[in-house]
Amino acid sequence: MSDPILYLGECSRVMRERIPDASIDLTVTSPPYGNLRTYNGYVFDFEAIAQELWRVTKPGGVVVWVVGDATINGSETGTSFRQALRFMDLGFRLHDTMIYEKNGPSYPSQDKYYQVFEYMFILSKGSPHIFNPIKDRKNRWFGQKWSKGRTRRDANGDLQWQDWYKDEGKEYGTRFNIWRFNVGAGYTAEEDYAYEHPAMFPEALARDHILSWSNPGDTVLDPMMGSGTTGKMAMRYQREFIGIEISAEYYEIAKKRMSQMVMPL
Repeated sequence: MSDPILYLGECSRVMRERIPDASIDLTVTSPPYGNLRTYNGYVFDFEAIAQELWRVTKPGGVVVWVVGDATINGSETGTSFRQALRFMDLGFRLHDTMIYEKNGPSYPSQDKYYQVFEYMFILSKGSPHIFNPIKDRKNRWFGQKWSKGRTRRDANGDLQWQDWYKDEGKEYGTRFNIWRFNVGAGYTAEEDYAYEHPAMFPEALARDHILSWSNPGDTVLDPMMGSGTTGKMAMRYQREFIGIEISAEYYEIAKKRMSQMVMPL
């Protein structure tokens, strides 16, 4: 596995100048949303980024776009939906709409139910060429027999009750598309200094998408890599990684995390 390739700069420009057409197997990223001043005031050019993601993604490749909506003057912006629809206009399929559920709200609202989720749009360029489903959902019927029955007519036309039996199958089944993660200190990241970034997603979230939509040796991109969570998990699971970050402060955090990353035994 090669060392990660990291760029400091505006991601649409870096992708345009540095990343060839159809060279990326998987993108896992989360754009800034809400008040951009919380992200050092940088401008977010969604249209240019979306077009570049379409260009660099391989046929059969996947973009995981993790996004929520800001609330302005009491109303959610709906930006997440507009972004998903624009990706579809460019040619992506909306392969799945998944939910990232948190264990608690960051800022509890006083006039609505507490917000504890973000969208994870799974966008594919054609049919995804890789899907490795995570099978960790405990099957409560495992090892048990349960009966159902039906009535059917016999040769004489009389109704008869017929029992039939089914073994529920394997102990663990494929995970549902709502993923719940603990967030906050001690959960989102292993390194204390990573929390200097204002809006990390959990390492487990990046890990599970990388395992689901790519294989070892594939190239994973995060064009808004922030504190480097996607890169760290890509390296840990033997994927090549390309990361781009516009903020020099967060770029240094990401670079440090990846340089100190300990590979599993």
